[in-house]
Amino acid sequence: MVLWKEIEAARDRIQEVILRTPTIYSDTLSKLVGKEVFLKLENLQKTGSFKIRGAYNKLSQLPASMRKKEVVAASAGNHAQGVALASSILGIHSTIVMPEGVSLAKQMATQAYGGEIILFGQNTDEALSYAKKMARDGRLLIHPFDDEQIIAGQGTIGLEILEEVPGADAIVVPMGGGGLISGIATIVKKRRPEIKIIGVQSAHAPSAYYSVKRKKIVEVKARPTLADGIAIQRVGEITFPMIQKGVEEVVTVQEDEIASAILLLMERTRIVAEGAGATPLAALLSKRWKIRSKKIVLVISGGNIDFHLLDRIIEKGLAQTGRLVRMSILLRDVPGALAKLTNLIGQHRANILHIIHERAARDIPIGFSKVILVLETRGADHIREIKKGFKEKGYSLQVLS
Repeated sequence: MVLWKEIEAARDRIQEVILRTPTIYSDTLSKLVGKEVFLKLENLQKTGSFKIRGAYNKLSQLPASMRKKEVVAASAGNHAQGVALASSILGIHSTIVMPEGVSLAKQMATQAYGGEIILFGQNTDEALSYAKKMARDGRLLIHPFDDEQIIAGQGTIGLEILEEVPGADAIVVPMGGGGLISGIATIVKKRRPEIKIIGVQSAHAPSAYYSVKRKKIVEVKARPTLADGIAIQRVGEITFPMIQKGVEEVVTVQEDEIASAILLLMERTRIVAEGAGATPLAALLSKRWKIRSKKIVLVISGGNIDFHLLDRIIEKGLAQTGRLVRMSILLRDVPGALAKLTNLIGQHRANILHIIHERAARDIPIGFSKVILVLETRGADHIREIKKGFKEKGYSLQVLS
């Protein structure tokens, strides 16, 4: 097991390399949920996530003879970049196995930090299996979570939280294989055993959730999720007993809740978080856990979100919160009909994002045209106001999404 002394030693070991990320109070989120909410911003860490902490702690303890050998790791992004950068700092050659579908942006970032890329498998678990095979040839495998030195490095976040938010009574942490939450729980429970540790998983990859409930490690088939950084099929052999000992509750969040949390962080706090990093907020907003805490720290574990995905997440988040609505309206096909419609939308202070006007579809009666609108609104009440206004003017409309 990782002892609290090892986490303190890890802090001394890595402090010249990593950033001490800020823990900020969010007035907006606090008012929203009626609690004091703090955000530990590991999205501002080097490489954009907490992973550099564990990677550097592990690699910096290698003897000189081992540093001459190549290290190998498997990751869909954050661990890859952490290992690549830590290896480059220490003059070690690193090979990173990444799933075949990983984005070009993550490949390029890993290469920029000095890692050599091999693409293999359809997910992180398959990439990890291949990396383990490579390790049989003499390379040193740097496991993403099931390693005591890795866990000790991640646990330094817990030390910082205790110093920065001394009155905290709950810490909410994203969970995949369990390395981050195991390290945080170890040091926090040593120093302040009354603080509650809450783990959050995507409902599409709930290995730790079911493992804790059944009191044994349960392997699941992970489905695609916005929280790809924690999409692990099996919690760690080392981390699981630590989770059982130090974590009060594990909860899951849905994809629409993750999308809404990403959007809220961007819009109200100006913080860019990846899917995994937004899961603590998603859990807080959905009121998933039973513990009645008043001063809560959310660990925003990373901010490496692909820009092509961000646009879809924003749209999904807006739709989920009633800020975006698609509707279909039948109009008489006469001059000025469309102008009257758009004027009515303007009167209701909605913003037209997209408009499609068609006449030829089979389901459109002769003499009519169909207009499909995508509107930006203020929320559900505003949508109801628009629907009522349309009905009063004699329009027949259908809300599509």
